[in-house]
Amino acid sequence: MTSTPRALVATLVSGGGEACLDAVTIAKARDALGEAEVAILSPGKAVDLHVARDASIETLTAALRAALSGLPIDLAVQPGAGRRKKLFLADMDSTMIGQECIDELADVAGLKAHVSTITERAMRGEIAFEPALRERVALLKGVPTATVQTLINERITLTPGGRALVQTMKKNGAYTALVSGGFTVFTGPISATIGFDMHRSNTLVADGDVFAGIVTDPILGKEAKLATLIELREKFGLSKDASMAVGDGANDLAMLGEAGLGVAFHAKPIVAEAAHARIDHGDLSALLYFQGYSDSEITEG
Repeated sequence: MTSTPRALVATLVSGGGEACLDAVTIAKARDALGEAEVAILSPGKAVDLHVARDASIETLTAALRAALSGLPIDLAVQPGAGRRKKLFLADMDSTMIGQECIDELADVAGLKAHVSTITERAMRGEIAFEPALRERVALLKGVPTATVQTLINERITLTPGGRALVQTMKKNGAYTALVSGGFTVFTGPISATIGFDMHRSNTLVADGDVFAGIVTDPILGKEAKLATLIELREKFGLSKDASMAVGDGANDLAMLGEAGLGVAFHAKPIVAEAAHARIDHGDLSALLYFQGYSDSEITEG
C-alpha cells in the first residue's frame, strides 16, 4: 500500500522592514517549487505557497533558497497540517530581547568587553555553557542588585514582534514559556511585560544589596531547556509536532531539535545550520506567519 505524501507549505516573509514579496518574486518562488497555490498572509510581506508536488522539505527549502538568493526573505517549509502550535518556548537574550543581560551587568563593573567575548564563544558552542556562566557570574561580584531595574528601564529592548507573537498564540490556546540561561531577576519582569505564561532561568545569589558572584545550582543550560520542553509537552498531552521553539545560541540546540518547529533567530552559524527554519532578516512576527496567521488574526493583547 502506498503512503499518501504529506501536503507541504512554504512560507515566505520579507525582512529588514522591506515589503519585497511582489508578484515577480512570488512567481520566482512558485517556479522553484514546481507550481504552488498562493495565499497572501500580509500584502507584500508574507505569503504561503501550498506545494502541489511530492518532494522533501530539504529539497524544497534548498530550491527556494537558491531562487531567492540575495533577497531579504526568510522562509520555512513544513507540513501544512498542525502548523498552529500549542506550546511555545523561547530563549530570552538576543531573542526575545535585543541584549545579553549578563554583558550589560558586566558593563557596570567595567568588564563588558571581557564578558562579551566569553558570552559570544559560549553561544557559538566553542566553550561549554555552564563553566562559562560561572566564570562570568564571578566577575559580577559587588555589582549592586538595584542595577537590574536600571538596565531594564534604560537598556533592555524588546525584540519587535515578540509581544504580538506571544499574545496571538495565547489567544489561540497555546501555552508559552520563556526559558533562559540568564537570570530570574530579568526573566521575571520581561516575561510579565511580554505576557508569557511562565519563565525559567538561573538565580543570581545576592549578598545584601550586591551580587555575590555566585549562581545557584543546578545551572539551567542546554539540557534543562530540553527538559522543560519535554516536561510541558507531557503535562499538556501534546505531540512533538504541536510545539515550537526559538533561540539563537548553542545552548538552544537541543530544545530547537526536539520542537516540532525549531527556529534559529539571527543565530550563531552552528544554530542556523541545525535548526528546522531560521530568521535571518526579519523580526519575531515571522513566527506567526510561519504558523499561517494572517495580519487580521495578529494581536498585541
